[in-house]
Amino acid sequence: MLVIIVTAVATLLLGRRPRARAAVSLGGGAAYAVAVAAIDWYVVLAPDAPGIATYQVGGWPAPFGITLVADGLSAFMLTMIAVLGVASLVFSTRHLPGGEGRSYYFPLFHFLVLGVTGAFLTGDLFNLFVWFEVMLMASYVFVAYSGGPQHTRAAFWYVSLNLLASAVFLLGVGGIYATTGTLNMADLAQRLAEPAAYGLDPAPVIGLFGLLLSVFAIKAGLVPFQFWIPTAYRAAPPQIAALLAGATKKVGIYAIIRLSFTVFAGAEVAVELAIPATGIVIDSPLAFVGAALFVMAGASILLGGIGAVGRDSLEGVFAYSSIGQVGFIAVPVAIGATVTGPDLRQLAIVAALVYALNHTLAKGLLFLAVGTVRSATGTSSFDDLGGLAKRSPPLAITVFVASLALVGIPPLSGFFGKLLVFDAAARAEAGPVIVLLLVGSLLTIAYATRLWNRSFWGAQTPAVEAAAIDRVQVGVLVVLAATILAVGVGFDPVYEFATAAAEAALDTEAYVEAVDPIEPGEVADAGTSGGGH
Repeated sequence: MLVIIVTAVATLLLGRRPRARAAVSLGGGAAYAVAVAAIDWYVVLAPDAPGIATYQVGGWPAPFGITLVADGLSAFMLTMIAVLGVASLVFSTRHLPGGEGRSYYFPLFHFLVLGVTGAFLTGDLFNLFVWFEVMLMASYVFVAYSGGPQHTRAAFWYVSLNLLASAVFLLGVGGIYATTGTLNMADLAQRLAEPAAYGLDPAPVIGLFGLLLSVFAIKAGLVPFQFWIPTAYRAAPPQIAALLAGATKKVGIYAIIRLSFTVFAGAEVAVELAIPATGIVIDSPLAFVGAALFVMAGASILLGGIGAVGRDSLEGVFAYSSIGQVGFIAVPVAIGATVTGPDLRQLAIVAALVYALNHTLAKGLLFLAVGTVRSATGTSSFDDLGGLAKRSPPLAITVFVASLALVGIPPLSGFFGKLLVFDAAARAEAGPVIVLLLVGSLLTIAYATRLWNRSFWGAQTPAVEAAAIDRVQVGVLVVLAATILAVGVGFDPVYEFATAAAEAALDTEAYVEAVDPIEPGEVADAGTSGGGH
């Protein structure tokens, strides 16, 4: 976080020196990736790794101070952002819209990454809200970056929706604090698991968590909160659309997993509500999450897939595809929330994380490919494209690889993600869910095939014939395509990493023990200066 803050400020100060600004930005991005790799190894993957590390900002003990927590789950998510962030940065040095926006592009980019990073590392609900806002403030500017009427309109709706979501988020956070007396995640999990010891009534938590779930669903782009995605992704620069699809969506998914399984899983309520024809009984916040996610995920898969089939531009297809693909991530999370067996629950979370990784790599590549095509031809409309495969075989191959990864063809990363999702659904004996996943997969094949035929196959259009393909941009796409292949071919370490992340999400006891929140009466004996308080 310090690396990214220093980089953001440095690029802001270098606003009138574009080459120095780009160089510092790339250096900061590389340093950020190295820092994430260090967390991956020393905290999670090394033979003697502790599995979790905490930091109390300012020396204040939990739950009174700000707690930062790095464990397998947050490290896995940070790794995805580091890979896509560096690729987007390199791409940005070659494809940056003109005008006054150039001077603040890189600072905003790093502040966007800072917000995502803070959300993955924070240990309390209020600061999760704060980091959401940091992330959103940067994204607001990017959606309106080009300044045209279409971009302004998209930014207006995007800002309006997220301001409403932020108000709901704050309302839910305030309600949880009024109900439980804490916002520290470890302390909250401890109190919800033993409500009698703290004199709490956990029943209101289901409704309050419902408010938070709606906010996280907006960030993830799940139906019925998906309507901002097509306009926002079309308005933002392609490399930012890649980051929005690969990063901000994952913040919503991460928040659902973290709060559902680490924080709220131990809470139970006396009221039982059975959902007809599903066998699901809502007697806890976790069961509520599962039931709601099944509905939202199923609708997302269908609406996103059908919408992508009918689009007439590259970014239109990829925007609606993002809606459908996030449904594939949410389905195993819903399965994990509704089953009781620990092994199946862990498998479900692993499936969600592996599929999220594949989505980050493949969809990031595809949106960057949109930027490559638009900068070379001036368009991304199917009516003006054709014959791109002959004009630039490397570009065509990378898009083909990413499309196959979304479909789930071996040995690419998407194969294992989709296999694990189907495996979790089969072991949960969720027949309707399997049918839904099959329909979603067929829709993926349909829009990927249509996109290929309209853009890369056939005779070259005048725009394609006159195109000047940037080799650096294509090089970034080649590296991401190679990463998709490498994740599939060398899947064992990825699976082990995802398993460690799932274990971290489920091990509430270890999370609470690492944060070690003290009782209010113990603060006087905590030995902290606390500014004299």
